[in-house]
Amino acid sequence: MVEQQEASGDAVMTRIGQAVMLLHGGDREEARNRFGALWTEIGERGEVLHRCTLAHYMADTQDDPGDELAWDLRALAAAESLRDAGEDGPGAAPAVRAFFPSLHLALAADYLKLRRPETARIHLDRARGAMDALGDDGYGHGVRAAVERLETALRER
Repeated sequence: MVEQQEASGDAVMTRIGQAVMLLHGGDREEARNRFGALWTEIGERGEVLHRCTLAHYMADTQDDPGDELAWDLRALAAAESLRDAGEDGPGAAPAVRAFFPSLHLALAADYLKLRRPETARIHLDRARGAMDALGDDGYGHGVRAAVERLETALRER
């Protein structure tokens, strides 16, 4: 995947991918530092797909649920602006469309952590409503399973 990104000239996505690998490897602090440096570089004016992806993963590095929510809301706002504009490079809109179930799932989890189950339910329903964009692959199966787990957690509250 990294080689494909470099070949396509998307150095920002490559750097995001490297930080995601650190995050998934358990080094949240270093991932947070790298995401922070990237955000400083691209900020609110960067390409929408970059902002969406970066903010979505930056949320996962936060210790405070309120900070996590703020980053997930940034990711959703970026995705919505891209969807509404229908642009930002070839293939970007379909990539963001497939991101919506995960974005809403993350927000539902954030609101549940913040003890706001009604708002969590709204985003969980939105995640379900966007699942037609998911493929029949590992990512799609993972998001669907996470939606089911969160649904169970909400019912148990």
